[in-house]
Formats: sequence, C-alpha cells, structure tokens
Amino acid sequence: MRNRPAFVLTLAATLFGIHSSSLRAQITSAPATEARRTTTPNTSLARHDFFYAGEAKEERMFIIRKGQVEWSYTHPGQGEISDAVLLPDGHILFAHQRAITEIDLQHNVIWNHDAPPDTEIHTAQPYGENSVVFVQNGNPARAIVMNKKTGAIEHQFTLQVAHPENIHPQFRRMRVTPNGSLLVAHMDMGKVIEYDITGKQLWSVDAPGLWDAEPLANGNVLISGNNNKYAREVNRKGETVWEFTAADAPELNLANMQTATRRTDGHTLITQWVNEWSGPIDKASAPIQAIEVTPEKKVVWVLRSWTPPADLGPSTTIQILDN
Repeated sequence: MRNRPAFVLTLAATLFGIHSSSLRAQITSAPATEARRTTTPNTSLARHDFFYAGEAKEERMFIIRKGQVEWSYTHPGQGEISDAVLLPDGHILFAHQRAITEIDLQHNVIWNHDAPPDTEIHTAQPYGENSVVFVQNGNPARAIVMNKKTGAIEHQFTLQVAHPENIHPQFRRMRVTPNGSLLVAHMDMGKVIEYDITGKQLWSVDAPGLWDAEPLANGNVLISGNNNKYAREVNRKGETVWEFTAADAPELNLANMQTATRRTDGHTLITQWVNEWSGPIDKASAPIQAIEVTPEKKVVWVLRSWTPPADLGPSTTIQILDN
C-alpha cells in the first residue's frame, strides 16, 4: 500500500515510540536479576501523565496529570473496554465489546458504531483522517476500515480463527503499522499476523498466550503474553531479541501481563490485568496495575492505585502523555 495518510504516520510515531538500535547492546547484556532489583521502584502516581482504561465491569477511563485525576468518564454501556486511545484532537476512541465509540472531553458522543448481532469489537484504531479500522470477532471474523462520516466500508477482509463458534476469545488487539499495514494478535490461534489492507499476509510469528502485539520503530514487534506472563520483542526472523517475564520480578506477583508498549526512552510499559468477574477485589492487597522496566529489565515504576481519589480499577490501556 502506497501514499499512506500523513495522519497514520504521525499517530504511529506518537503511539509506538522510538526504539533506537543503540539499545540492542544493552538488551543483550542485561545484568543478573538480583542486581536489577537493588533499587526500589518509583510508586508515585505522578511519575507520568497518562490516559488509562481497562477491561472491567464498568466502562471507565481516566486522564492522570501531576498525580491527580484530571478527567474521568464512565460510559453507560454494557461490555468491557479492551482498547482506547486519546487522539491528537483530544477525542477518545474506544472499543468496548458491544460498540466502538468516540467522545470528546465533555463526554459528548461524536461517533458510534454498534457491533452487529453475534459479533464483538475489542480493538479499534484511527485510519487516515476520517476513518477507523477495527477487528470484528464473529463467524466469520473480519478486519474492517469504515469511514466515520459516511458509514461506508472502505476495506474489509476475513480473518482466520481457531474457533469460529467461540467469538469472545478470538481477538483483542490490532495495530496499524507506520506503513499502513495491520498487525493483528490472533489470540485464539496464538499467532501474530501482519496483513496489508487487502488481507494479504505479509509476516507472522507464533506467540503462545498472546493478547497484544505492537509494531516498533525499528521494525520489530513487541508482544504481550497475558497469563503466559511475558513481554517479548521479536525481530522479523521471529527471533526473540528481548524478553521480560514474571520470573524477572517474582516479588511483584505478575499474573496477567496484558499489554506491552515501548516508550521513546526505550523503557517498556506492561499492564497487569485482574478479573473483576472472578470475585471482589481486596483493595488493601490489590494487584499491581502496571510496571515500567528498562532495557536491562530493571523495574523503575510500579502503578497500584485502587482507592480514592484515584481508584483506577483493572488496567488494559495506559497511554503515556509526557513523552
């Protein structure tokens, strides 16, 4: 695909971050685990300004600045927020199982697309100036580019799944690469596949237990292993060039490493999800919501914020705003 929209390229650079080649030497020569934990991680809510949302019983989202809740919203819908992005114009686009919705910071609904019967939508990203691309779990499952102004479907193609009869676990995350292709995490197949906009497969790699796959500026892909408890960077040969697992920080009790994103400074931000549907969460001993780790696998920030004035709830999406 040629002549990519400038908006796609700009947003991709903003969201994916820059992972310089100079980090390779640091990554391949990481020190021992015990040495990495000699410094206590920062636990301040004020370490970063960030946008936050997650899969939970309520569809809640937050903007945190200087350690305070600057903005919050609870969507009056049924479903769970699996994907959300704060756009350059201040609008928020989020996929919440039963629909994709775009709102402004005054909580006005700017655009909405309901998932058709017997389908679910768990991931959506802007595509060009006026369109959105999303994955529609279903039988069949599809990748769709839709014009928000006209409602017209500009592109669509069928996605392979392992279990067409069980739509909920088919997909969670899809990302637009800097060249406009789609990087899709086939959750029920344990595989990351990159497609061009016509549906032609460009690349794939096995990734057991994956939830999320993010393109990096160096051409590699950052994969989260969810309850397989890993965040892994792979190159285009499918080789692992960096990996952080729960075993690298056993004291944190990481159980569901749901998403992984790379910051512009080379640090990796990993969210840790907890299932509200399994029973009440003891907020006095609630799990960590996110960690930030260096290329040397040192944990430098731990987010755990379960009580007022910043009861953030389970985490899936953290978009750092202070890069």
